[in-house]
Amino acid sequence: MPVSGLRIWRARWVLPIDAAPIRDGAVAVEGDRIAWVGKARVAPAGDRLDLGDALLLPALVNAHSHLDLTGFRGLLEGLSFVDWIRTLTAAKREVTTDDDLFDAARAGIAEGLRSGIGTFGDTADRPAAAQAMRALGVRGVAFQEVFGPDPAQAESAVADLERRVVRLLDEAGDEPSLVRIGVSPHAPYSVSDALYRATAALATARGWPLATHVAESADESALVTEAEGPFAEYLRGRGIAVAPRAASPVALLEATGVLATRPLLIHAVRCRRDDRERMRRAGAGVAHCPCSNAKLGHGVAPLREYVEDGLPVGLGSDSMASNNRMHLLEEARIAGLVQAARAGRAEAVPAAALLHLATLGGAQVLGLADEIGSLEPGKAADLAAFPLGDKVAAADLDPVAAAVYAMGDAPASWVMVAGVVRVSAGVVAGVPTDLPVRMAAQAARLAEWREARPAR
Repeated sequence: MPVSGLRIWRARWVLPIDAAPIRDGAVAVEGDRIAWVGKARVAPAGDRLDLGDALLLPALVNAHSHLDLTGFRGLLEGLSFVDWIRTLTAAKREVTTDDDLFDAARAGIAEGLRSGIGTFGDTADRPAAAQAMRALGVRGVAFQEVFGPDPAQAESAVADLERRVVRLLDEAGDEPSLVRIGVSPHAPYSVSDALYRATAALATARGWPLATHVAESADESALVTEAEGPFAEYLRGRGIAVAPRAASPVALLEATGVLATRPLLIHAVRCRRDDRERMRRAGAGVAHCPCSNAKLGHGVAPLREYVEDGLPVGLGSDSMASNNRMHLLEEARIAGLVQAARAGRAEAVPAAALLHLATLGGAQVLGLADEIGSLEPGKAADLAAFPLGDKVAAADLDPVAAAVYAMGDAPASWVMVAGVVRVSAGVVAGVPTDLPVRMAAQAARLAEWREARPAR
């Protein structure tokens, strides 16, 4: 529960996101809400605490993660995307239990908290991540995935999806929860048109948020537009008919009613001008995952165009299986560098816009911007402090640029979510002391499975 009474947290720099940086600033918290933001010298009376030479930000928002895959870090290196997907699916089915996935999700949340993340937009096909988010007191949207490339599977798949979501909602009971539940038809190569339509109809009828992976890879585009490539071959090998479906993956979402749900579009790497216009008209948001996109060889998303078009965009880490780490300030840095190289000009996406992606942008695409993402009175008390160390001079010159370009993978020393301190002196509250041992055992089982698996 949040502590009662006014608490004032002072830092060398406070970065409200939607207002100018405040040198020697402070944020006053009452209960689970921000009560005041401004210069420390004129802060209201209350219990004063000093964070020292630090940047004090809204807790960061990870717009796309797969928390229950944290144990897969390092398992799938160097595979083609189709083989990566198939190996991941097999390992999850053959090796991991629900308890394993719950441990992995808690480990992922702990890593996120240590990097200043207070909110997660997570996708998973089992309940472990949602349950772990509730257990560790973080905020987010837990999208429950549904799969089914065969149209004959659509009716039973969406019925099962609805049961899973209702079960998770029932687990929360009548108490207010920091974690919303949504739905996620996985991707064009794993979801039929019929299942897309059924999931979109369910989300609309129930008022549930929807997210989907789309326009991620060349192989996906070849499947949708030409019925060719490795995904097409794989589906035909399973006896599933394959034919061209739309002019682009985003056009497929429009034709099946998914865009009408104002979805969160994950990756959106390969989006032409007409796709971006479809997205803008529909009010869709984008989860931009620059490190994962690069590591899997998918290419560079048109982030600069998204920002210039006014599309809501947040930053995502994606899974440890495709990124190996989770740090949104690093994601912001990489996003900015890649866009500058792509455009051939410095700050193609300005530092302030990049920091916005990691905070208020992520809140917007998850439908939480009224609650989090910026430091202003009335919003939830979700805060993160990053010690500046030897970066003090850089921050005094430009604190926003320092946050994006100078901090690297610096850990947060202190994190608060909904008025409750979740990280203090770098230590995450509520994490079992034997969790690292169990995660090491899980990794050993996965490694043994991989060694025994026949070469493909």
